[in-house]
Amino acid sequence: MKRIMLVFLIAVLSLSAITAAGSQETETQVKEIYFWHAFSDAARSQWIQDRADEFNAMQSDYKVVLETKGSYRDTLQAAVLADKQGTPPHLVQLFEVGSQLAYDTGMFKSVGDIGSFDTSDYIQPVLNYYTINGTVNSIPFNSSSPVLYINKDKMVEAGYDADYVPATFGDVIEVLEAARARGVSGAKFSVNLHAWFFEQWMAQQGAMLVNNGNGRDGRATENNLNSQAAINIGNFFAELSRKNLYTYTGKFEDWGGSDAIFQEGQAMLHITSTADLGNITSAVEGKFNLGVGFMPIPDGTERNGTVIGGASVWVAKNHPVDELTAARDFALYMTNMKNMVSWHKLTGYYPVRNSSIEALKAEGWFDSDANQIVAFNQLLATKVNAATAGAMAGTLLDNRTIIETAIQKIIQGGDVKAALDEAKVLSDAKLKEYNANF
Repeated sequence: MKRIMLVFLIAVLSLSAITAAGSQETETQVKEIYFWHAFSDAARSQWIQDRADEFNAMQSDYKVVLETKGSYRDTLQAAVLADKQGTPPHLVQLFEVGSQLAYDTGMFKSVGDIGSFDTSDYIQPVLNYYTINGTVNSIPFNSSSPVLYINKDKMVEAGYDADYVPATFGDVIEVLEAARARGVSGAKFSVNLHAWFFEQWMAQQGAMLVNNGNGRDGRATENNLNSQAAINIGNFFAELSRKNLYTYTGKFEDWGGSDAIFQEGQAMLHITSTADLGNITSAVEGKFNLGVGFMPIPDGTERNGTVIGGASVWVAKNHPVDELTAARDFALYMTNMKNMVSWHKLTGYYPVRNSSIEALKAEGWFDSDANQIVAFNQLLATKVNAATAGAMAGTLLDNRTIIETAIQKIIQGGDVKAALDEAKVLSDAKLKEYNANF
């Protein structure tokens, strides 16, 4: 009897072990897809988490796992290190000026080379930026460009129509001087001291930031930081400063501080990203009437359009094909028509898809706030060419600091050409050093 019980017990334990092993095998069949992004704020992080939860619930083979690694620069550096260590994430959100760096690492696979990728629904100027050598390298996600924010109450006080939008640098100077002559408080122009705006004004003039077709016909070997187009921008800052019409926090790349100046009525005209429209609209509600217009351009030039800003999602190649496909599928799900509508409403970023814009129009989203459509009109009016495609170079991050330093010298009374000549020398040296590695 004891022998029978022992045999029965062994059988039960063996069956339990087999069941447990089978259960463990089932669990390990779910493959984790890691997505590293750069958003640390609750609203945007939760939006991405919600999309991941939805995608995970739609199928049972893969699970998207999110991680934040700090700034865009930190995220790229962490991804490159992880790749060298043999543990790269599947998806990485990278800023637009990191595109050449990302491309040169060799760790990413062009999304256009992973199965079928229909690009027909994407806004062309957005897709244009992330296309290298005829191939779309990454999936557009959070995209933006600069627009002009206007204190319409101060505009009326200055003697202009509330809906007037200064179209050129000269118009900006004229409006501010008229406002000051009438005693309007805060008769100033504010813009964050960030080279992104310099890059935008170069593109607006149809000018290349770097040579070789903005680095798209061949690797860039020279910067155009002292070209006539660059000097036009430098002269604008010089005149604003000389006439005491410019205001900023004194810091480089101070987005929040610059916005606060405008929001508190200390500036009449302000330029910043379309992605800030929601925040600024909320901040000035009850304080003054807000207007939005195309960013002003240098006098005597034809409006060429803006360069897309923001970030895209790259796919790391050192993974099995099925995981690469699943990673791409999640990125495409996250940025589909419906989700891009939701993303735009939450953040103010462009929804990147033409179908999303049509859906927003159909539901009357733009009817309640005319400011919302201005950014889209500016983007859709952008000419598709090498200037608006944006520069491709591995030293664009260094370039930004160099440009910002030059503009600050100009604001402080320095000679425009001398400051930009120096910027070119420094930038060219950085670019030469970088290119020596390739």
